[in-house]
Amino acid sequence: MAFLTEYGLFLAKVITFVIAAVVVVSIIVAATQKDKDGEDDDGELQIRKLNEKYRKLRESIQARLMTDQELKAWSKAKKKKEKADKKADKAKKPDTDKPETTPARIFVLDFDGDIKASDTDPLRRAISAVLSVAEPGKDEVVIRLESGGGLVHSYGLAAAQLDRIRSKGIRLTACVDKVAASGGYMMACVADRIIASPFAILGSIGVVAQLPNFHRLLKKNNVDFEILTAGEHKRTMTIFGENTDKGRQKFLADLEDTHDLFKDYVSERRPELDIAAVATGDIWFGKRALDVKLIDEIKTSDEYLIEACDRADVVSVSFERKRTLPEKLGLATSSALEHTVWKVLSAFRNQKIQ
Repeated sequence: MAFLTEYGLFLAKVITFVIAAVVVVSIIVAATQKDKDGEDDDGELQIRKLNEKYRKLRESIQARLMTDQELKAWSKAKKKKEKADKKADKAKKPDTDKPETTPARIFVLDFDGDIKASDTDPLRRAISAVLSVAEPGKDEVVIRLESGGGLVHSYGLAAAQLDRIRSKGIRLTACVDKVAASGGYMMACVADRIIASPFAILGSIGVVAQLPNFHRLLKKNNVDFEILTAGEHKRTMTIFGENTDKGRQKFLADLEDTHDLFKDYVSERRPELDIAAVATGDIWFGKRALDVKLIDEIKTSDEYLIEACDRADVVSVSFERKRTLPEKLGLATSSALEHTVWKVLSAFRNQKIQ
């Protein structure tokens, strides 16, 4: 027992030292990064053809299911066909009288939203790139959207970015596999069509605000807190001062006004909705959301995109900024802590089940 105690103390010291070293290195690197010109701040555009990805996946499975003899014959036939196709392409004479036609393209964007809609800037850049080449009436944009909502102004801007796509006459489809609620649904409703998985969470068309108030605690300890403002409604609610009924009424009026704007925004883009019935702040799961017309079809994003590969060139477009060393260290530490917490919780739950 004494050995285990000593070993535990030693391990704790080692972990503390490692964490301290990581923090110091992160601070030093962060300081040096500030002196750089920021040539990597703009990041780079990532393009990936999903047709090729799904084709390789299908062929990989087919190859594993074949015998050696079947695989040899299949590979031989495949090479023969590819050679014939190349020969046929070379033999084709371009018709100068007819304009060259390109196949329809489907551009796939991703948005993983947090409370601040931090993915908005990468989304904005990706949309700008797509709009520079997409053809109205021919091409399509698919947004794979996951978000439980957040700040009103942040999600308002994110939704406005998607509005740019529709304003250019390009078809927009929103795919929701897990959740598009509140601000997330504000973004989804911009699309011409919303597709969701069977148990995806949709809706939550409402506005919420909450804040603690420490006035009584300060008063109990004889601490005064003063707020000086110019303008009747400059500060209606506070976490340290004493809130008044008049201030609460103004704050609630602002919330109601924001809710009305939210409802108007959704109604304009999905006029078939009974907005009074769905704008209660409630959520609906896939099939239920379809019943109240929050969505148009039950289907996963993978299913939709695999089917799309048969009719168009499907291209994933994302804008990725290169992470600095402190960011990488922070993400690694966060991931390790999250993994440890979930492992402990899982072990505890299994122990209770037994």
